[in-house]
Parts: sequence; structure tokens; C-alpha cells
Amino acid sequence: MNYYFKEDHQIFRQSLRDFFDREVRPHIDEWEEQRKVPRFIWEKMGKMGYFGLMQEEKYGGSNLDFFYSVIFSEEIARLNSGGFGASIGAHPFLAMTHLKAVGNEFQKEKYLRPGIAGKIFGCLAITEPFGGSDVAAMRTTAVREGDHYIVNGSKTFITNGVLSDFLIVAVKTNPSAKSAGISMLILDREMEGLSATKLKKLGWHASDTAELAFDDVKVPVENLLGKENHGFYYIMQHFALERLFMAIGGMAASEYALEVALQYMNEREAFGRKINRFQVLRHRVAQMASEIEMNKYFIYALCERFDKNEYIVKEAAMAKLLATQLSDKVAYNCLQMFGGYGFMEEYPLARMYRDSRLGTIGGGTSEIMCEIIAKMMIDDKSYKANIS
Repeated sequence: MNYYFKEDHQIFRQSLRDFFDREVRPHIDEWEEQRKVPRFIWEKMGKMGYFGLMQEEKYGGSNLDFFYSVIFSEEIARLNSGGFGASIGAHPFLAMTHLKAVGNEFQKEKYLRPGIAGKIFGCLAITEPFGGSDVAAMRTTAVREGDHYIVNGSKTFITNGVLSDFLIVAVKTNPSAKSAGISMLILDREMEGLSATKLKKLGWHASDTAELAFDDVKVPVENLLGKENHGFYYIMQHFALERLFMAIGGMAASEYALEVALQYMNEREAFGRKINRFQVLRHRVAQMASEIEMNKYFIYALCERFDKNEYIVKEAAMAKLLATQLSDKVAYNCLQMFGGYGFMEEYPLARMYRDSRLGTIGGGTSEIMCEIIAKMMIDDKSYKANIS
């Protein structure tokens, strides 16, 4: 992959893999059981600069090209913990992306700088119990009273929603205006009236996922992120990045699952020979490898376009749609190759199979991806924001 990854990229990949092998991989099973990622690893990763790959040097970031973040996402997928990847990724690629884009100097110094350093971490709260992917239908309100907003409502399925230090929250500041009345606020964890309930999930066990409740939470006006009533446009702008990362994660998880399966196939014998000699399994491997490689090149091409600030909303939806569906299929087929052992928790495919299932749901379901693509192709819909 020398076209996309130069020597410096490969050095970074190896150092990151070494860090994960030393500091993360030995603890993954423990964190999966504890259902959380402990704070010390955030601090270690912050000191290594991993949260500042896309951030300005002014605030402690590295301002590197996008393919360093691609490597970051790919190597996380190799740890075989969707929960760890979700928690760690939600901070720099969701919460801090909004801060970087429209945060003012005060907000960046208070949240972005320590966030890059790993001293604090955040979450992004958009989805609501009755809204799902319909962002414009959100009911959480923020009514201005003097120099505060009074926030009431709820959010659900929020990664890092229990343990994060700050929350980037989408609210309705003008409910009658529908999507044109949405704003973004920064909430501190200790604000009175903010509560979080941890949700139990099928997979992604190492991440804390919350339902949030806001009961007359007083938020200073200075915590308004960007302009009032421009939140819907900010959200739409950054959905492409979230979906691109989910595509990268799906592709990388598929690649790792196949790698693990190939190793097992080379060791397992049945009927007097290694199971990698059976034609039906060999052809299944060939099919999966071909589809993974096709997805990989499409995703990398999109990453290059994203790095050049090109408009890739439709293509990012396509990438997420196909890569997460592929991840499901590969996890299923690779588990099958392990036979009964694939169903055992002691073997890696059980967790891969559980974790892969969220890919076609989170960040917009496959059905939503199809509708976005259809609207842009058939209805000539554009999701570009025109913000003055």
C-alpha cells in the first residue's frame, strides 16, 4: 500500500502496534468484563499524542495527514475489542472533531487542549430514544434564560456517556424551526440535573454506553458551540467522517478476522489433513479476501479525497454500507471455520461476531445509508451546508 502509506506512516504503525501490544492487549479481556476502559490508558495515549493526530499544533496536536488516523483505526480493530475502539475513537473523532471545527478560543483551551493530552475525554450526544437516525425529530430543548440555557430531555446509545468528562450535546433552541432550530452545547459532567444510566449491550462490552437525562440543567451561554441554530449543519458535516471511520473499522476487522481464521486453518486437522486443504474453505477464503481488498481500495481512495476536503457524503455512506455488511459476513464465515470452538468465548471469533453486528446499526443503519445514497442519486439531494 505504498501509494497511500509512506515510510513515516509505516514507522508510526509499528510504534502504535507495539504500544497497543504492550499497554492495551494484555488488559482487553479484563476491560471487557469490567465493561469500561480505565482512565489511565487515556492518559497514556494522550502522552503519546494519539488523540491529536488531526488537531492543530497550537493546542498540542500534530496536524498530520488523514492516513495516520486511518492507521490508528486499523490497529485498534486488530485488538479485537469493538468496545475499546468505540470508547477511544468517540473522543477524538466525534467529540473533539466538533470542538476543532467550531469551538472558540475559550472552549478549545478548556476542553480541546486537555482532551488532546488525555487528561479529560468527551462524548457526542445526538441520538434520542424516539428519534434514532432522524436528527431533526429530536425533543431535547435548551431554553435561554439570561446568561444560561435550561436543558431538558434525553439521549440514548451514547458512547462514553457515563464516564466522559464533557459532553457535546445537540439540543433544540428553536423547536418550531425543526432542523433549522438545532444547536450544540458543551456540558460538564458535574452539572446539576445531568444523569446517566449505563446500558447493557450484546457486544462492544468494553465501552460504556449510556442513556442520558437532562432535568433543568443550567448551561452557561458561553458553552454554546458555534452559532445558535446551526447545529444540524455541523452534525451533517461530520457524519461523513464518522461513517468513513466505521467503514475503516469494518474493513480492518474483516481483514483481522480472516487473518485469525487462516492461522487456525493452518493448525487444525480433520480427516487426516489441514482444513486449509479443503476446496470449499479455500474458495470461501478467496471470496472474502477479494471483497476485503475491493473495499479497502475504495475506502483508501475516499480517505485521500477527505484529506483534500472533498465532498464525500454519498461515498462515505456507500463505504459504511458495504464495509460493515462485509464485516458481518466475514465474522460469520470465519466463526464457521472454527466449528464448535468458534462458539466458545475462549476463542476470538465469538467476540468478533458479537461486535461486528453493531456496524450496520451505529452511525446510521444500513437502511439509512441506502436512503441517503438514493436521495443523492435519484432526488438530486445535496447535504452541503451553506453557513455564513
